[in-house]
Amino acid sequence: MPSRSAQLVVQLLDTRSIAQLPDIKAALGGVSRATAFRYLAQVQYRRSYNCNGRYYSRHDPARYDRLGLWCHQGVCFSRDGTLGATITRLVRESDQGWTHRELQALLHVRVQTFLLEAVASATLAREQVDGPYVYLHIDRAVRQSQLRRRNERIASGKAVVATGALVVDDSIVIQILLVLIRHPGSKAADVVRRLRGHLPPITFEQVRAVFSRYDLEDLGEKGGPSSC
Repeated sequence: MPSRSAQLVVQLLDTRSIAQLPDIKAALGGVSRATAFRYLAQVQYRRSYNCNGRYYSRHDPARYDRLGLWCHQGVCFSRDGTLGATITRLVRESDQGWTHRELQALLHVRVQTFLLEAVASATLAREQVDGPYVYLHIDRAVRQSQLRRRNERIASGKAVVATGALVVDDSIVIQILLVLIRHPGSKAADVVRRLRGHLPPITFEQVRAVFSRYDLEDLGEKGGPSSC
């Protein structure tokens, strides 16, 4: 066996993409928990923000998507490391804030406690907009810009519903694809049901348009998020 070093942890994570602490201890030759963490600390890594943080992966900036997230077999990681830091960054970088429901659909975990703590500590702000609370940047100028864009989006959605016009912008596509990521194999009617209560409303016709645009009608079950 090669001499014990942090490189053994790197090789494990490169081979398996994700690993739990017992895997890391075994790769190091059956060491103690404390010793495993000592070697792990020498590696650029991230712990999963779901699955109770039981999984580890190498911190590779190239693997994250445009929102700084990466999921492997239902185990999710963020470039920020912790869920709280991830939520804070997502809200601050957003051009129109996020609702609790939107963040939960994106991250596949419960976020309400983190949001309430962030508001209580003045890390984030929130405003009630057409029903639900929208979580926003603490800076007043940025917050007002986010609120303006959010209200414009809601007004646009209501106008679409009122006139019957079919508009499918990027925000609608993202919401539909998020449902399909979390519930693979869903049909158009299933997506509409899961998006019930979304503001602005997303109609069956909009969902069908996205299914048609991306050829999703025959998308089969490919395995959704793991229950960990």
